[in-house]
Amino acid sequence: MQRRPSAAAARINSISRQIISTGGGRLGPQAPPCDVFINHRGIDTKRNVAGLLYHHLRGLRLRPFLDSKSMKPGDRLFDRIEVAIRECKVGVAVFSPMYCDSYFCLHELRLMMETRKKVVPIFCDVKPSELRVKDDGSRPATDLEKFRWALEEAKYTVGITFDTLRGDWPEFLASATDAVIKNLIEVEEEGLMRKQKQAHASLSS
Repeated sequence: MQRRPSAAAARINSISRQIISTGGGRLGPQAPPCDVFINHRGIDTKRNVAGLLYHHLRGLRLRPFLDSKSMKPGDRLFDRIEVAIRECKVGVAVFSPMYCDSYFCLHELRLMMETRKKVVPIFCDVKPSELRVKDDGSRPATDLEKFRWALEEAKYTVGITFDTLRGDWPEFLASATDAVIKNLIEVEEEGLMRKQKQAHASLSS
């Protein structure tokens, strides 16, 4: 007997078809480096949450960026990552217990917030209140201030919480993918509205 798809799976398929139809899943020379930038602490989540989400989004013909999958030997680390963040449409910040120990994670998060990207926070095995930028004396005060600001912005954005030991993995992937695709659609629609307003303004002038 063939199983019917779950409501979550059906919803994701419907939304993914919509984003692909607007060009978000188009592959080709004119496509941006990525649609979705996955910000994460590799030692905590590369082999589970971040890696699975990357492959799940790829399966929907989207273009996620994950450093371990999207970079090759010879790429300049900061240059490649900063280009991906600036040109992506949506960011995913996968917070984990050791996230705030990483300068790279906080730097990427700051850049996503400064460039006003839509960010989907995923709190993986950690509560938002447990995330703090620590001053160990190795970082400039200006960086610490910017990191704390970016972290607070993310903590007060509606996100997804997940327990990797007790959680339902299929349901988590469905929820995370659903959130990413809905935000992609919003970005596409906002961009279309801006173009229409610009076209209207140029015709009126």
